[in-house]
Amino acid sequence: MTAVQPDLTGHVEVPWHRGPLASYDCETNGLNTTVDRIVTAALVRPNGKPLRWMTDAADFTIPEAASGIHKVTTEHARAHGRPAKGVVEEIAAAIAGELSAGAALVVMNAPFDLPLLDAECVRHGVPTVAERLGYPIGPVIDPLVLDRAADKYRKGKRNLESLAAHYGVTLTAAHQADADAQAALDVALAIAEQHEQLRVPARVLHGWQITMHERWAANFQAFLQRSGKPNAVVDGSWPLRPVGGEA
Repeated sequence: MTAVQPDLTGHVEVPWHRGPLASYDCETNGLNTTVDRIVTAALVRPNGKPLRWMTDAADFTIPEAASGIHKVTTEHARAHGRPAKGVVEEIAAAIAGELSAGAALVVMNAPFDLPLLDAECVRHGVPTVAERLGYPIGPVIDPLVLDRAADKYRKGKRNLESLAAHYGVTLTAAHQADADAQAALDVALAIAEQHEQLRVPARVLHGWQITMHERWAANFQAFLQRSGKPNAVVDGSWPLRPVGGEA
């Protein structure tokens, strides 16, 4: 695992699953983190009211392939959403507020949601989460990374619906941002309950996940190359990948 600088402040750290947590999810009009846009988003806080957002899609459209998944059409967003710049500002500020207050941020498949949010911040001329914090975003807890590392040989899909079913978590309305954020939080906690080795402070687990994802990406890339795709490349960056990648 990646070595992590010890806490020299004298602060007693608790395992991440016993500390403050918030969970973020967004639904979009596509899968490219550079050009595609936030349609809806939610930030779930265990001890607070969930925050929910919808943009007005004023300068983009939502293809049927996307609206068929999250059920928000262009017409609905334009009728009920709010200007994207204000929404993106609020999302980034809310996430930065949770992190600066000491919470860890749960994000399922963080290398999609977080770079896309950064791209939206740049697009609308508002500070990114990292710029608000003054340091790289974190600590982040990614249920997908944890599940791959803790149960690496399990067969089957590892999307949120599959993980929820595997860990006995209720997913009330898949692909609605608030329901997905809650399910991601519950899956993360269920993973911690089943895998004692992962019960470390959030900053430590953040560092571990960088290595976990790097190893998974290298192994998956090698598998693809052995399987007739010699030019396959799997990005190992986590929790952010260079903008332009797809989920």
